[in-house]
Amino acid sequence: MSTEMSWILIIVISIVGMLVQWKLKSVFAKYSKVLSPGGLTGAQIAQKMLNDNGIYDVSVTCIKGQLTDHYDPTKKTVNLSEDVYRSNSVSAAAVAAHECGHAVQHKEGYAPLKLRSALVPAVSISSKLSMIVIIIGLLIINTFPTLFWLGIAMFALVFLFSVVTLPVEFNASKRALAWLGSSNSLSQQELSQAKEALGWAASTYVVAALSSLVSLLYYIGLGNRK
Repeated sequence: MSTEMSWILIIVISIVGMLVQWKLKSVFAKYSKVLSPGGLTGAQIAQKMLNDNGIYDVSVTCIKGQLTDHYDPTKKTVNLSEDVYRSNSVSAAAVAAHECGHAVQHKEGYAPLKLRSALVPAVSISSKLSMIVIIIGLLIINTFPTLFWLGIAMFALVFLFSVVTLPVEFNASKRALAWLGSSNSLSQQELSQAKEALGWAASTYVVAALSSLVSLLYYIGLGNRK
């Protein structure tokens, strides 16, 4: 892939990423005004889904921020942002159920989640240092090329993490929607709204994976031309 083509793709994916983020926030804001029929808050939805799946050792907690919701497998906590924790909207139900979907994955030993969890320690280091190593490696590539390719390997690990994340997120949403329907927590109309919201959330991970891939190919191309 040429340098020019790489830059064009990087710019296009960056623009797409911004548009997806804007659409995600717009959709969540829209459905945060639509109340769920049962009147359950995000916290109550989460607790009910956990109980229905026989999970009693996971806590539901409230954290600060917007769209900061996540499941922590190390602490066994479903962490919901304040807006989701206290709201009884369709958006809150969708997010809460999605995060509980990860808890169900954890309980069942879902392979992609286990792989992603195993990658976290190495990825946390690689994501911080890979660019520094790549830049320094480019400067001395003619005398010590190994450093540059070490940086590439670190960045490749970040890319692998973004790829492994895709089935984890899509599967969690699938579990969430199935439970929201079977438990009658949402009507069919509201279920389609929740599906739309979770679909846009999943799209952010697709964009992130594509961005990592194009960047990786760009850096590899730079190394090969040196």
